[in-house]
Amino acid sequence: MTFRPRLRTLLLVINLIILLLPLGGITMLRLYENELVRQTESELIGQTVLLSSAFKEAYRKSAFIKKERLQLPATEDEEETEAAPQLIDTTLAPIAPILDLAQAVILPPAPAPTPASQPGDPAAVAAASTLKPLLATARKNLLAGTRIVDFRGTIVASSSTDEGQSLSGWSEVARALAGETTSQLRIRNSKWSTPALGSISRGARIRIFVAHPVILDNRIIGAVVMSRTPLEVTKALYLIRFHLLKTGLAIGSVALLITLLLAYYLNRPLKRLIQQAELAQTGHTFAAATESAGIREFDQLSAALTRMAGTIEARSGYIRSFAATVSHEFKTPLTSLRGAMELLQEHYDGMSQEERERFLTIIQQETGRLEQLVSRLLELARADACTPGNEQAPLQEILTQTIAQYQSRGLRITLHGETGTTTACIAPDLLASIFANIFGNALMHNGPDTTITVTLRRIQRSDAPDLAELLFVDNGKGISAANADKIFKPFFTTARQQGGSGLGLSIIRSLLEAHGGSIELQPVDKGAAFRVLLPLCKG
Repeated sequence: MTFRPRLRTLLLVINLIILLLPLGGITMLRLYENELVRQTESELIGQTVLLSSAFKEAYRKSAFIKKERLQLPATEDEEETEAAPQLIDTTLAPIAPILDLAQAVILPPAPAPTPASQPGDPAAVAAASTLKPLLATARKNLLAGTRIVDFRGTIVASSSTDEGQSLSGWSEVARALAGETTSQLRIRNSKWSTPALGSISRGARIRIFVAHPVILDNRIIGAVVMSRTPLEVTKALYLIRFHLLKTGLAIGSVALLITLLLAYYLNRPLKRLIQQAELAQTGHTFAAATESAGIREFDQLSAALTRMAGTIEARSGYIRSFAATVSHEFKTPLTSLRGAMELLQEHYDGMSQEERERFLTIIQQETGRLEQLVSRLLELARADACTPGNEQAPLQEILTQTIAQYQSRGLRITLHGETGTTTACIAPDLLASIFANIFGNALMHNGPDTTITVTLRRIQRSDAPDLAELLFVDNGKGISAANADKIFKPFFTTARQQGGSGLGLSIIRSLLEAHGGSIELQPVDKGAAFRVLLPLCKG
């Protein structure tokens, strides 16, 4: 079975895609910016760890720390004796980046260093002096600002010109000197205006500071503080502009594909329906679609329009045929009336009384025929336009009353079958009209003394209301095979000389079909048999 999505499903998917595109773009840019911050923080953590290790080893080898340990002047033997090798701790202790733009507190710009109350630790100053070339290289190649402070927070080495000053007022330095590796975001205090895309990171609004403690023999001897501006999103996107161009082409292709799908599933079937409607407007038949539209609602709409057009066409044909037949039926008595009245008008004085009465009788008969036609036409129109309501009728009671009426007119009618209280879902007057038309039709075609057997049976159904089945069988002349297909057509009758209009069976069928019932001609050896089905009311 071919999958045909519903129109609402297709529109929902398209709207969700349209909604997710900008949200996805905003989210991806935010995540990308956060990833740039994390990447810069991770790089700074690695650099501070390496610098702190180098500073610790330089501090260990410093002559000042040996004197502090022994609290004695160094001897020649001590100077010649090499220190015992230190055991390397191989325990893995990675330092993960923790900054998150969505949650981190961004502090004001870093304050300027303050004058130190005491000179730097001599051992730290001596150890840091060996690292100054490394700090200069880091500033030049890594674009990172680097400072090494002693245990008091005094700068002992710097990539800038602030050695000898103090950073003890910085929160990240204070936490590092307490033994904690800390990362902090601060507002970048830039002296440049918005740079070109070719510049290096000068458009960023924040700066990342990482402070890592230097611990030797369970004693904090200082800290390494590094700062750097993360790569700005616009600059990062500029660097990957060719990849973005490829992505844009891919997204454009997806949008083009969605457009083509909409054109296929929406525009094509709509155009086809418009063409069909235009053909129907010009008098052509509304042709059914030869292929599926792809969407269930369009297929249903096309099928509904085809059925509607077929119904309208059938109704139009019925009206044309009905009008022609009515015109013919009215034309015959009108012609007789006109002829009789003209003869009376022109030759009234020369006519005998017998001739006058004969022409007046013709006028009376044709007038009665016209009156009967008008009455039956109105009855047929009401039957065709009948709308069922909540009316109920006692089936057996009305049937018994109608049988009694036609028994008094000479028909021999007997009732057989189930007895009991049975209520039909139809107005009592309409039900009486149906029975009267059936019996009157038998009386007109077969005359008095016709025997009619009526059999009543209840048909029980589990998924729908029960039905009353009535079988009317007479012993009259019957209906020929040639006329069997015509008897339900309006104005078809074989008893026109007896005053038949040919509308009785048409009225019966219209009334029954309007209420969910039916009437059928049943084959029998002699006479005629009609099977009537009528819905019964529950309870």
